[in-house]
Amino acid sequence: MTTLRTTLLITLTGRDRPGVTSRLFGILAGYPLTVMDIEQVVIRGRLVLGVLLGCDAPPDLTGIHAGVSALAADLGLEAEITAGSDRPGSSSSTSAESARRGRLHVTVLGSPLAPAAITAIAGRIAASGANIDRIGRLAQRPVTCIEMDVSGGNPAGLRADLARAAAEQGVDVAVQRGGLHRRAMRLIVMDMDSTLIQDEVIDLLAARAGCAPEVAKVTESAMRGEQDFASSLRERVALLAGLEAGVLDEVRGELRLTAGARTLIGTLGGLGYKFGIVSGGFVQVIEPLAAELGIGYVAANVLEIVAGKLTGRLLGPVIDRAGKADALRRFAADAGVPLSQTVAIGDGANDLDMIAAAGLGVAFNAKPVVRDAADTSLSVPYLDAVLYLLGISSEEVAAADLPSS
Repeated sequence: MTTLRTTLLITLTGRDRPGVTSRLFGILAGYPLTVMDIEQVVIRGRLVLGVLLGCDAPPDLTGIHAGVSALAADLGLEAEITAGSDRPGSSSSTSAESARRGRLHVTVLGSPLAPAAITAIAGRIAASGANIDRIGRLAQRPVTCIEMDVSGGNPAGLRADLARAAAEQGVDVAVQRGGLHRRAMRLIVMDMDSTLIQDEVIDLLAARAGCAPEVAKVTESAMRGEQDFASSLRERVALLAGLEAGVLDEVRGELRLTAGARTLIGTLGGLGYKFGIVSGGFVQVIEPLAAELGIGYVAANVLEIVAGKLTGRLLGPVIDRAGKADALRRFAADAGVPLSQTVAIGDGANDLDMIAAAGLGVAFNAKPVVRDAADTSLSVPYLDAVLYLLGISSEEVAAADLPSS
């Protein structure tokens, strides 16, 4: 016959102060108890501390209650002690272990983040049969980001449900496997134009060459699907023929990094991550910026220059949709990083294969087709919001004392 094990749930609430946890466990150390679970949250100086304890023999409830109550009175806290029972190896124990193994991280970002959005997301989670075990804040300004630890959910189904709710509420939601999966990411590969930077380099070059309307016309044709990327790029580059090569330096000096780019690169670089740029743009513009940012990998198109002027031709194969995915694989192989530990960030259809190949594909202020295909999407104009998808909070970034932009 299997004996029941007594469980005690002790909850302390009130104004936080140093030493609460150590003093509580100092009292509990005098009894034959085992710690089964513990959770502590502090919001604006208010503490909620919950401890679940087990005891194989009937515990001294009177002594424990007296000790915890005296501690609470001394610290100005409220205490609640609830006794229960649990059979070792019972369905409640095994289901809890199963829930831990099947946990998901649900990250919600908004600027602002309204209560209605939380209601919608939480409601979809509950409707799916999953449970929210914990909620914590990762960032407050300029984007509010909360993360929910969810158990019992189907990742694919929940991702689809929450994506619809997010679109309705005007927020971003990411659903990822729990555990160490996110912290295993080691290579970040980004698109250049409208992702790492706010600009489109070919448009800047076209403005100096006096052919901006013509280049825009070809770009629009390609976006309508009338031309593939390679042919449209060659046609646009041909319009730049005769442009002085020195203009490339001028354009480099005008590039505007996306807000949060330096923070993202500095934070993850300090943790040992490697970075790459994979772009349909031009090596002559990208490589100097990559060197400045400490980005070790670059794959982009090469403009032919003869006698100090652009010829209107490209050298070598065009870095197109398939070329971007190939570059991601090359970078990962060189860095010794499995594809499952890579992150790809982009905004256009040209990034789809790269996003699909990576362990985590992020659509950044992207076209609808890219948002639908990516693991998650970000609609906020801050590239460092990618940090929250990896479970890194704004407080951790601030503590690292890194430059931001």
